[in-house]
Amino acid sequence: MDRTGNYQLDIVKAMSFVRWGGTPEEEKAAKILTDEIEKVGGSYERMPFQIPAYECFTCEMAVTEPYEKKIEVVPYGRSGEIEGEYKLLYLERGEAIDYLGKGDLSDTIVMIDMLSYDAYKMICEKKPAAFITISGKWYQTPDDSDLMPRPMRDPFLELGKVPGFMIRASDAMEMVGKGATKICAKLKQREYEATSHDILAVIPGTEDGKEDIVLTAHYDSVLFGTGSWDNATGSANLLYLYQYFLKHPTKRPLRFIWCGSEEQGLLGSKAYVAQNPDLVERIKFCFNFDMCGTILGSNLIFITGGDDLKNYAEQYCKEIGWSTAFRTCVHSSDSAPFCDKGIPALGLSRGTKTAEIHTRYDLESVLSAEKMQEMGEFSAKFIEKVANSAVLPIETGMNDEMKKELDKYFLRDKKKQDEKKD
Repeated sequence: MDRTGNYQLDIVKAMSFVRWGGTPEEEKAAKILTDEIEKVGGSYERMPFQIPAYECFTCEMAVTEPYEKKIEVVPYGRSGEIEGEYKLLYLERGEAIDYLGKGDLSDTIVMIDMLSYDAYKMICEKKPAAFITISGKWYQTPDDSDLMPRPMRDPFLELGKVPGFMIRASDAMEMVGKGATKICAKLKQREYEATSHDILAVIPGTEDGKEDIVLTAHYDSVLFGTGSWDNATGSANLLYLYQYFLKHPTKRPLRFIWCGSEEQGLLGSKAYVAQNPDLVERIKFCFNFDMCGTILGSNLIFITGGDDLKNYAEQYCKEIGWSTAFRTCVHSSDSAPFCDKGIPALGLSRGTKTAEIHTRYDLESVLSAEKMQEMGEFSAKFIEKVANSAVLPIETGMNDEMKKELDKYFLRDKKKQDEKKD
């Protein structure tokens, strides 16, 4: 096995292209992974699942009063359609719409700073013609940044459907500063279902038992940038670990999942949990890999579990001299659906403020073969420690505090509040 990190970095380079879930490009990335699994003598399964998708035909916007200007705009997919001239009302945080009383907003497009769940709930209740959100900083231009279209996610659509647009901060600032009162807007789109895939591979344990360890990483990307750091690095690290454990199997079975469509709402890991309840019952621990290998920055471990998991991870890192920061939270990655089933998880990552994700600047130039290799070797030893232990060091289940955090992450706390109000 290559011990220089060049193997992982070569995989990252091969996968460094836009690979949005449910597209031919995501399928191309999946084939890179499956070809590598076969090349090292392994086997895999492809688990298909359906995801909501959309196709936008027209997305246009222009200020018409008191001045005229065409505005660069992208849609919120799955948000509906609109065409016509409307009043414009800027509502800052969005929740302020609640103070407008019961006035009719059907002839008005409201502009808000960002789309929170609470803001969208207010929008659905007040029923404006459409909404606009603001992206980026005032100084960003089309030459140095992108507007990223995004689909509305199911928890929002359960509240209702209102056509949505996103514009640049510079245009929004000009519209508010110059007192724009009317805009023309047009959004035409269609909704359909696309197919994404999880790539599954299993290395059986050397001893009989029903305590499996799951290793996860997503291989899709957002619509801009090559997704090199987020998360071709995690996918490459998972391939490295698969090679390692083919030669060094552990007592407990290891389940490898390269998850599709993570960037659209953890759809691949959610699908796995939903489609494999019996297997999920066997899984007792999760290691997730999302973003590693940067030249600058520091190692980071996301802990989704209780103090016992945190203490265990801290003690192990001290024993081997692994410098890392710890963050106890629900990791916004593919470990979360497993944690929601009571499975404790560690998210192994490397972060830096000098690089970017979800933009055109997520590029391989910020990555290091040496740092990729360090993460691979550290991860292999940590997984071996857990998977070969006589008794699993951490029991399954989440404490009440983490259960509340999971409810909040999956927006169940919002729904519970609404039910109490009703």
